[in-house]
Amino acid sequence: MLPKQPEYSVGIYMCLSKDDERNGESLSIENQRNILANYVREQGWTIYDEYVDDGISGVTFDRPGVQRMLDDAKMGKINLIICKDLSRFGRNYIQVGQYVDYIFPSYNIRFIALNDNVDTANSQSSGMDMLPIMNVFNEWHSANTSKKLRSVFDANAGIGRYKSTVPTYGYLKGTDKNKTPVVEPQGAAVVRRIFEMRAAGNNIRTIANALNDEHIPVPSDHYYSLIEKPNPYHCQHLWDNTSVGCILNNPMYLGKLVQLRTTTVSYKNQKRIDKDESEWAVIENNHEPIIS
Repeated sequence: MLPKQPEYSVGIYMCLSKDDERNGESLSIENQRNILANYVREQGWTIYDEYVDDGISGVTFDRPGVQRMLDDAKMGKINLIICKDLSRFGRNYIQVGQYVDYIFPSYNIRFIALNDNVDTANSQSSGMDMLPIMNVFNEWHSANTSKKLRSVFDANAGIGRYKSTVPTYGYLKGTDKNKTPVVEPQGAAVVRRIFEMRAAGNNIRTIANALNDEHIPVPSDHYYSLIEKPNPYHCQHLWDNTSVGCILNNPMYLGKLVQLRTTTVSYKNQKRIDKDESEWAVIENNHEPIIS
């Protein structure tokens, strides 16, 4: 049991993970905030700060909100962390256990998962007894959800359903059920020019320089200008070898829909790796080609 603190400076943590299926208001950030703030107020404690992560997998602790909270805790700015339930804090049973059992006690930090009756100041509670089991179940839930989502993605790719947040440069998503790519004239004209310059013997650096000299927007800038939104990506807004090379090596421009070219190491490790070509989902003559 942790030594009793004379007063608490509270950090409330809220998370809506992309692992969640967002079924209902009970998972929303605002709902979590109301529950936690009311509880802190009832106890007569003081909220030092709120920490929020929205749309980031709970199996990783590389979340800006949780990292900022842990930094504040280690610096003594907060000595009590409260979240709605254990899965909000994390769904990696090894890391959650490490924080609750070792790191928090070493900094004299109290941790409460409200709905799970977990409170490190009361080691004899039933919630603390069940903590290891809840930890394993929360990770199993993430693994199972990831498996289901991957199956859906694979099935949709197999029938030619175009799945991309940002469509390939030179195309827009169609309005049919498969979101079949349709040619976007401005981008398509630049794509054709890139291939023509390469066929004429120009190297990739020369092509990139020519596009930059003429102030032709890079693909991401072009797309977000079309939908009249600011580009959320941090980039130099200049063509380079990589951006030109990606276009020259993209089979989409031949009318092929090629998906599932990459995957993640695992549901815990989101690093993307290339898949073997035999595992790609390829639909020939799927849409109008831009080049012959």
